[in-house]
Amino acid sequence: MIDPIRVRLGEEAIGQRLDRALVARLEGLGHVVTRSQLARAFAAGEVTRSGSAVKPSLIAERPFEVEVVLPQAVPLSATAEALPLVVLHEDEHILVIDKAAGMVVHAGAGHRAGTMVGAVLHHLGVAPSELPTLPGNDALRPGIVHRLDKDTSGVIVVAKTPLAQTRLAEQFRSHTITRRYVGVVLGNPSWSQQRLETVHGRDPRNRLRFSPHVERGRRAVTRATVDVRHADTAVVKFELDTGRTHQIRMHARHLGHPIFGDALYGTPPTQPRLRALWEGLGRHALHAEVLGFIHPSLASPVRFEAPLPVELRELIDVLAQASGDGR
Repeated sequence: MIDPIRVRLGEEAIGQRLDRALVARLEGLGHVVTRSQLARAFAAGEVTRSGSAVKPSLIAERPFEVEVVLPQAVPLSATAEALPLVVLHEDEHILVIDKAAGMVVHAGAGHRAGTMVGAVLHHLGVAPSELPTLPGNDALRPGIVHRLDKDTSGVIVVAKTPLAQTRLAEQFRSHTITRRYVGVVLGNPSWSQQRLETVHGRDPRNRLRFSPHVERGRRAVTRATVDVRHADTAVVKFELDTGRTHQIRMHARHLGHPIFGDALYGTPPTQPRLRALWEGLGRHALHAEVLGFIHPSLASPVRFEAPLPVELRELIDVLAQASGDGR
C-alpha cells in the first residue's frame, strides 16, 4: 500500500485551482509529479480533505490540508523506431541531426513514442545500452547531451561514445557552445538589439511555463537581434549564452514580443489575417539554426547549420508580402 502524502496548502494557494496549487506544493516538498499522475489520483478519489474526495477544480479560499496518494508512474524505456531522421553529420563519435518540429527528443510522460531517441536507435541499429547516458539521466536519454522543445526544429547533437558525451556536456555546462536560433516574433520591436540577463524559474501562475519574475532561479542570458521587420511581426536572431528550458520563449514573452504561434507564452493576435496564420502554423516559429562546439575527439571547432523548414520560410514570405517590401 502506498502511504498518502500530507500536503499543507497555505496563503500562496488562495485563489488557485487545487490541482495547480498541488503541483507547485508537491514539487516544493520534493515530490516530482506529472500532470497525468495527479489527474489519475483525482479521478481515483485519492486526493482527500478530511477523508472526503475533492475535485481538481476546487478553488482554495483559505489554507487547508489534503492527503494525496500518487499512482506509481509506469516505467518507460527507449525503443528503436523507424522514423524519418535528417542527419547533418555523422562520425564515430557524434551524430548531428536537423530535428523536425513536432518530434520530442526523448520519451516521457505523455510521449512514449515518436521520439528522436527512438529514431536515432533505429538509424544506428543499436540498443539503448550501447549509447552513453549522463549521470543523473535515466535510460530514456541515451546519447543525449542537450534538448530542443518539441515544436522547436533545428540542430541537435547526439553523443555516440562516453568520451564524446562527457566532453560535450562540459562545453554546455561552461556555456562555450555557439547556439543561434531564428524566430518570428509577434509585433515590431522598438529596438534593434537586446541583451537580456534574468533569473529563470517556474512561473507560479502556470507551472508549464518559466518566468524571469521569480525570487530565486538560475541565470539566463539571451542576445536578440532584429533581422527583418514586417508590419506586425519581425524575424529575430537569438544567441544563447546560457541554455535554460524555454529560455528564448520566456525572454521573448518578457520583451513583449512572444514567439509567433507559441500558445504557452503568448496569445493569438486579434487581426484575422495574423490569427489565421498563427493557428494554421501548427507549431511555434522558432528554429535552432546554428550549433558550434569543439569536436570531442578532433579538439577542433566545428559548426553545423540547419536551413529553415518549409513552413517557416513560407510564413516569413507571406508576412513579408503583406507588409510590402518586408523591411
